[in-house]
Amino acid sequence: MKTTLTGNTPLPRDQQHPVRLELNGQQRQGGCEARKLLSDFLREDLGATGTHVGCEHGVCGACTIQVDGVAARACMMLALQAEGRRIRTVEGLCSHDGELSDLQQAFRRHHALQCGFCTAGILMSCDDYLRRKPDPSEAEVRDMLSGHLCRCTGYTPIVAAVLETAALRRATSNKPNGD
Repeated sequence: MKTTLTGNTPLPRDQQHPVRLELNGQQRQGGCEARKLLSDFLREDLGATGTHVGCEHGVCGACTIQVDGVAARACMMLALQAEGRRIRTVEGLCSHDGELSDLQQAFRRHHALQCGFCTAGILMSCDDYLRRKPDPSEAEVRDMLSGHLCRCTGYTPIVAAVLETAALRRATSNKPNGD
């Protein structure tokens, strides 16, 4: 049986196919069967275990990553579809020296995580969202978070962390040079 990735290119199902991508700023490659999900490829083949797998149906949001800068569900994408793409996982949010991003620091300050299972996916969605919407309202943040399931926090500390991050980023961007 053959599967087709795109166009008219048939791919044998049980054969290893190369996947080359940029993962958190580094060129990486591996091989996988045509039907392997990106979430599994990231975790099992590339060691990006911060990408969690929850529902495997794109509903819970735990597997959210960024593909070419846009939040996406890694469990809804085949690894082969990531060929040549820029993939960013939660491991890529902190600086190269390991310092947490401003968003991660706000999550820590506001206790916006408890068990942590959903946190990586929520962080990736929030990071993408704040780049596109730098001044969100509480209602807008809650609406964005509706694509994620979190059973521990009740979302209130997550919303507070996102709103604080947005406010701090706006205040920093509005400072005149030299201040």
